[in-house]
Amino acid sequence: MSGGDTVYIAATGTALPGDAVDNAALGKLLGVSEEWIDIFVGTRTRHFGWDPVTGEVRGTLADLCAEAGAQALHASGLGPADIEFVVLATATPDLLLPTTATDVADRLGLSHLPVFQIQAGCSGAVQALDLGRTLILGGRRAGLVLGGDVTHRFLGPRGDTARMPTEELVNYVLFGDGAGAAVLTDEPEGERIAIRSVLNSWTGQGRRPGQVLDWYGTTDRHSDRRMLAEDYKAIEEQVPPISAEILWELLGGLGWDLADLGFLLPPQLSERMTARIMERLPATPAREISCVSETGNTGNALPFLQLDRLLPEFTTGSRAIALCVESSRWIRAGFALEKV
Repeated sequence: MSGGDTVYIAATGTALPGDAVDNAALGKLLGVSEEWIDIFVGTRTRHFGWDPVTGEVRGTLADLCAEAGAQALHASGLGPADIEFVVLATATPDLLLPTTATDVADRLGLSHLPVFQIQAGCSGAVQALDLGRTLILGGRRAGLVLGGDVTHRFLGPRGDTARMPTEELVNYVLFGDGAGAAVLTDEPEGERIAIRSVLNSWTGQGRRPGQVLDWYGTTDRHSDRRMLAEDYKAIEEQVPPISAEILWELLGGLGWDLADLGFLLPPQLSERMTARIMERLPATPAREISCVSETGNTGNALPFLQLDRLLPEFTTGSRAIALCVESSRWIRAGFALEKV
């Protein structure tokens, strides 16, 4: 049976590097208390592809994405010859060129197919899903979409953590490394999850960025400007109402009611922020699917990590909506799913 104008998620895969780093271990390295970490972000553990003590990089973005992609392909029952495109979303590629997407395709044995890399923050996974869905609707039969981020270029062992301003120190407890993947198909194979809608809308005209992720070149590599900065006040004020807008827009476009939702996948900035967002969303019987308290903020990996948690409980007829807000320049994103 052909899916016609419907695209399906056949399988997912995820990858988190190394052992979980808890607040006790991280707090000791940073010279802060477990209580401070809990109060500020609420995250309990995170994973790093680099050693927090030595800074040695043990897992690159390509490593993680290849692992997640291999899992998804295996779970889907499809082989390399069945995959007709690759889309990878990240804010932290291993290199500018060659792209991490081509490296991952090479490792997975994929060749003679279009390979795309999207440069984006938290909304990138949805952008990858949107592009993959468009390619399937345009005639491709199956493809692989991935998302992931790593922190070793922006965080690392520091001897002066006690002198860091809070807005810089918090990045060490907020973020983690990870990757996720999904196989998209034109027929209801594998998990048989129909993508009913995808929202991907930039709304940042005239607005200041809520997050900046910088990079250095040969002429400014010794600059003292910060590589990673957030406007937490703006994020706390704006992300919850934007999340509600996304939810209502997706529901309205599909003609669904709040009562129709079995699961809700909220934005995963931090455990504390997710709780604030849920408090601002309309009451719904939907069960919350979150992972950020265990994984940390892994950027483009997060929606895939949430999907991986959703699948065991997603039964025929179930409906779910995922919400993503990218605060760098305020991108509203999300998607709606139904098990067929």
